[in-house]
Amino acid sequence: MVDRSTTPQMETNAPEADRPKDDKDHHQHNTLKYHLLGPSLTKAGQDSVDQSRVSEIIYSASKGSKYFNREEVKDRILTQKIEQILQKKRRLEDLDLTRELRAADQLIAQLDASRDLTQYIVHVDCDAFYAAVEQLDRPGLKDLPFAVGGGVLTTCNYVARKFGCRSGMASFVAKKLCPDLLLLPLNFDKYTSKAQEVRQVLAQYDPRFESASIDEAYLNITEYCVEHSTTPEDAVQHMRDEIHDKTKITVSAGIAANAKLAKICSNMNKPNGQYILPNDRNTIMAFMRNLSTRKVNGIGRVLERELQEIGIKMCGDIYTHRQILRKRQEKVGLIIPFVRDVNAQSRRQLFGEKTYEFLITCYLGLGRTEVQPAEEYERKSVGTESTFRDMSNPTQLREKLRWTAEELEKDMRKAECKGRTLVLKVKLHTYEVLTRQVVTPRAICAADDLYNFSLPILTKLEQDIPGMNLRLMGLRCTHLVSTKKPDTRAFFGLRPPRVGIGNDMSDGIDNHQASEAIQEVVVQPELSGRMPYNSCDLTSPGRSKAARDQAAEGADGYHHHGKEIVPNPNGEASPRQQEQWWDCPVCGRPQPTDERLFNDHIDLCLSRQTIRDAVQRNYTQNLTSTINAPALKRLKTSGERKRGRTSTPDDPKQKKLFFG
Repeated sequence: MVDRSTTPQMETNAPEADRPKDDKDHHQHNTLKYHLLGPSLTKAGQDSVDQSRVSEIIYSASKGSKYFNREEVKDRILTQKIEQILQKKRRLEDLDLTRELRAADQLIAQLDASRDLTQYIVHVDCDAFYAAVEQLDRPGLKDLPFAVGGGVLTTCNYVARKFGCRSGMASFVAKKLCPDLLLLPLNFDKYTSKAQEVRQVLAQYDPRFESASIDEAYLNITEYCVEHSTTPEDAVQHMRDEIHDKTKITVSAGIAANAKLAKICSNMNKPNGQYILPNDRNTIMAFMRNLSTRKVNGIGRVLERELQEIGIKMCGDIYTHRQILRKRQEKVGLIIPFVRDVNAQSRRQLFGEKTYEFLITCYLGLGRTEVQPAEEYERKSVGTESTFRDMSNPTQLREKLRWTAEELEKDMRKAECKGRTLVLKVKLHTYEVLTRQVVTPRAICAADDLYNFSLPILTKLEQDIPGMNLRLMGLRCTHLVSTKKPDTRAFFGLRPPRVGIGNDMSDGIDNHQASEAIQEVVVQPELSGRMPYNSCDLTSPGRSKAARDQAAEGADGYHHHGKEIVPNPNGEASPRQQEQWWDCPVCGRPQPTDERLFNDHIDLCLSRQTIRDAVQRNYTQNLTSTINAPALKRLKTSGERKRGRTSTPDDPKQKKLFFG
């Protein structure tokens, strides 16, 4: 839970220009300190932490660094944007907003009518996953504060969280908060193996569960509860117990009517707990009314501060301000009135239409109820990026670009796609992020093509920014084209190739992993240039480059990041069950014992049979009409056709066609 004493107080709604200079500086420092707390402020285990002390330590430790200067600029820009929002708000409060209020109520009624309370969605989240896996090998760390990661913490145990340490925090800052903090190197092979054990259990409750990351997933247990005549609460408790018995790690869960609520609920009783929100409209509305906006997934530091400035701290406050959040829709006419109406629209809105509808769904507690395997979602982009020490040497930059292109090729081959647009992303030593893109003449995925098309972009940046010094580089492909081969065996109704029963399931999964849209490989993140080294640190000078690379990579040479899209396991099955087949009633061919796949095959067969019947019926009708038709007139010979017609000289412009 967020300590409200650290949240920048937004009661001073007076214009920035009207404040005394000392008050403005104090206000800006407070907002910057809160901003530096990072995105993981709402992580479990932070309830008893004095966040004001944490913010002071982060502020003093990073002050004067390039990172601090960049964050200060961003905070100043955000302050100016908020000042414009407050000016709009003051203007709107002087207007008649009856129409906006009516339109907002109409939208609320429309969205509320679409509420689905028939499903039970579960969000499962492993407790301090990386740390929990490491603790299995080192039980002595149970009561000691430790974290996993190098220059930046990927996670830390709950003992370290009591000191204010959290994921995404620089290790040197964490050391100031907790001098006794131990840093352990990453080992993605162990985490992937343990995650697969958890997924095996999840597949028994929902075979089509959705992996959100390596340590969290969404499930729809509605059918499971009906089939086993159990309540959602008992089913989740049994699932959590089964995961603990099999993997020796604990998980927390949230149970609700949709994925958004389930995500919120899973953080209520962490660690090793669960929380159920009944599928009742009034209960859901009351729950959201008193919920901090920052607790909602999708509301980060920036939007939270903007909302607080206009008086929205709880989700229930959204309803009070609904008339000023609504974007007014104006009817447009000619070109000149159109420009005037667009300006009128901008004066009558604080946020865009998408943000407004998102906030209304937060107030109502609405969310998606569809849960499906992550690999079934349409990929919008595939990319990879890496952070490194400041680099300005042109040769080294090209080597890094080449390496990035090779990593992206691996990702795209795993995702089985090519891209038509290539995006180059760089972060300067000043923490300024630049992106440039190029539309390629063809869809590409090979490392040579990725490098050759991105090199001119990098060269142009070097010309525009003399002495360019980078600390991050990334490539991303968009406008994807699938390269997946069609399953011809399934199309013709044949059995899929047999897989050896003794094969390890994880091997097949490793061969089909696809990376998330953006991969971030933290090689040497550095906030202030004063990063201390640790004997267990991935980046310590005592370890060789090969050892560091091996720790950051998996056994397949792939740089993991915890967001890989992994196909769902099929669950444990006996040899007899694996050999069972269902015969198709239409074509008679055996099919896998999967109800959804079997129904899809029957639909396909029925469509084939319909086509065959139509073709056969059409052929029979044509044949009958041909037999019953009178004898056709004898075709004239070429000589007869020419008789009685004067011949004309050949036109050289006309071409004769010959059909052999």
